[in-house]
Amino acid sequence: MSKHERWNTLLELLAASGKLEVEEAATALDVSAATIRRDLDELAEQQLLVRTRGGAVVHGVSYELPLRYKSTRHAPEKRRIAEAVADLVAPGEVVGLNGGTTTTEVARALALRFASGRAETPGAAAPAGPALTVVTNALNIAGELAVRPQIKIVTTGGVARPQTYELVGPLTVGVLKEVVLDVVVLGVDGVDPELGVMAHQEDEASISRLFAERASRVVVVTDSSKMGRRAFARICGLDRIDLLVTDTGIAPETVAQLGEAGVKVLTV
Repeated sequence: MSKHERWNTLLELLAASGKLEVEEAATALDVSAATIRRDLDELAEQQLLVRTRGGAVVHGVSYELPLRYKSTRHAPEKRRIAEAVADLVAPGEVVGLNGGTTTTEVARALALRFASGRAETPGAAAPAGPALTVVTNALNIAGELAVRPQIKIVTTGGVARPQTYELVGPLTVGVLKEVVLDVVVLGVDGVDPELGVMAHQEDEASISRLFAERASRVVVVTDSSKMGRRAFARICGLDRIDLLVTDTGIAPETVAQLGEAGVKVLTV
């Protein structure tokens, strides 16, 4: 197991329980206690946890894994979800993307689709404008798409959150209120049949809610591990969602509940 993989696992264990003992972690990862101590010391230097005498505790009141440590979780599922969503986008559309690992994969899938020519109708003339316009508040997505000449990238202003690279705040709101989207693709932290879709942070939830308000179609993308899970801040109810794209791990009863709420579910 590489250091990066160990760090991912340690942070996930810490996120689940709020605290972690050295010996417990060494047993779980099948490495020496000395290795775990070094890992915890390095993670503490990055302010990702707080060291204690026998292990570590979470850093701060609320805890959320930074994006760079979440990207390897459920990676194949996220790539399949992203490819399916990219195929639903028509040339010339304006697409909104909030931040997150799954929407980052969607951005990559869109870039590949509209660079390969598969998005064009055979025999049709090339569009006069950009092949696609993407509006995002995620700095990492903007950075990846900015080098794609066929895609017009629009970024919001705002204050950057280091965990997710998302821009939030009044400046973000000001830009989003001036745009109209054909479709928004939202990554979420939880989906509940009664409460709707949720995020860990209230400022990110409010921006995602505004994305949904500005779009004609709302597509939620999430792997099945987040189904039935609740997070702190509500984004919107299921009545605002047109389509939810997830993997085949979703329970049939959950699909039925979402269908009763008027949400179409696409599993890949």
